[in-house]
Amino acid sequence: MILKNILDTTAHRPWELPAESWKFYQEWNEVVFLHYPVTLTELKKHVPKELEIDLFDGTPWVSIVAFTMEKIRPKNVPAFSPISDFDEINIRTYVRSGNKTGVYFLSIEAGKKLSCAIARRISELPYRFSKIERTDQKYQAQNPKFNDLLNIEFTIGKKLRKKTRLDIWLTERYALFQDSEQAINEFDIHHLEWCIHELTLEKLEVKYPRFEKLINNTPAKIHYSKGVKVIAWNKKKKQDIKNK
Repeated sequence: MILKNILDTTAHRPWELPAESWKFYQEWNEVVFLHYPVTLTELKKHVPKELEIDLFDGTPWVSIVAFTMEKIRPKNVPAFSPISDFDEINIRTYVRSGNKTGVYFLSIEAGKKLSCAIARRISELPYRFSKIERTDQKYQAQNPKFNDLLNIEFTIGKKLRKKTRLDIWLTERYALFQDSEQAINEFDIHHLEWCIHELTLEKLEVKYPRFEKLINNTPAKIHYSKGVKVIAWNKKKKQDIKNK
């Protein structure tokens, strides 16, 4: 019944659901969003030329999204928590491809090695392992190989009564575009509209040397959400990559 309600609720989507049957279920829970406006020239260095960078009133954005992935599973297969449940951090930007807008991952980390390996094999997404620990009001991650660090302490505030245009633009995304060795892959997803809360940062340390010209310690906008239940479709090869 829960899945039927999700699939039947589509008025908030910018395009119709795919005609094909969905293939995966997952939950993105206890989500912290840190949003940064960036310069287009610098961002272009990190995004495949086959994708158009999406702009909000002329400005591109990059977001750090820290959450707990739970119950990820194929359709008609039960979740197995030692693999299906893990903490994740992705650093994403906003792109266009054809008539769709979506996100593109600059980085994606997970807190379990086996989950990373399986996710990479199935999705071709660039998962890598980082040591991640979280509590109700803290999120900490380290990756010595890349010299990456994320340390957040926060207090969750009240639900937003009314979202701004930017709130919606940053959160309501129903496609992912990602480059593999051979192609740009497209992933369609669906979920109910994000319920967003205010968030107060008590502590923030952000260190991603590869993106130091994009991300500083002070985000321009922050969000928190208890999460969404997500339905996903198989990846599709959107475009071949030549001379990558």
